[in-house]
Amino acid sequence: MNPSSRPIAAHAHAVAPAAATAWSAPVRAAVAGALLVLMLGTRFHHLGSLLHLPDASMAVFFLGGLLLRRHAGFVAYLGMAVAVDYLAITSRGLGFFQHYCVTPSYAFLLLAYAALWYGGRWIAPRLAPQWRALATVFAVAALAAAVSFLISNGAFYWFGGRYADPNFAEYLSRLWRWGPLFVRTTLGYVAVALGFYAVIAHHLRQLAIAQRRG
Repeated sequence: MNPSSRPIAAHAHAVAPAAATAWSAPVRAAVAGALLVLMLGTRFHHLGSLLHLPDASMAVFFLGGLLLRRHAGFVAYLGMAVAVDYLAITSRGLGFFQHYCVTPSYAFLLLAYAALWYGGRWIAPRLAPQWRALATVFAVAALAAAVSFLISNGAFYWFGGRYADPNFAEYLSRLWRWGPLFVRTTLGYVAVALGFYAVIAHHLRQLAIAQRRG
């Protein structure tokens, strides 16, 4: 192999099936940085409103588990999510615990985001740039997003103390009203990410093949 082709081949293997787990440090850093920017740009409402983008936090946690996998990464992104919430709330002159959404149920975000991260981590060995593998990952993303929303929304409704008379009928109506929106938004981001993954993996593989033949 020509020495100049080695970096291309290495990156081709890094973006190929995640089962190989041969991601190079630069690739992992680029993915981690992109996910961080996506979270900051959409979770912080001032930027998200300016960009007209819905909150991508749920997708970030699923994609982080899928592409980064490490437990430390989950802790880091969870800490960043809390930090962004803190800054977004206190920048408005409110105390963190004075905000309507910050109740004892806020702690359940750990479980909600864990469902996404570890759902992605679980399916990561199946990730490959073929449509069946991508469809499987997408289906798991849908399930993980639904479970995550059930945890966060259910915790807020039943344990948040914001409803004078919580009841199952009202909870179901709220679940049906907001659940599809959050799941659909998450899947939109995941679909774009998987599309990029497939295109880049195919392109790098073709470059590697051309270099070997050359």
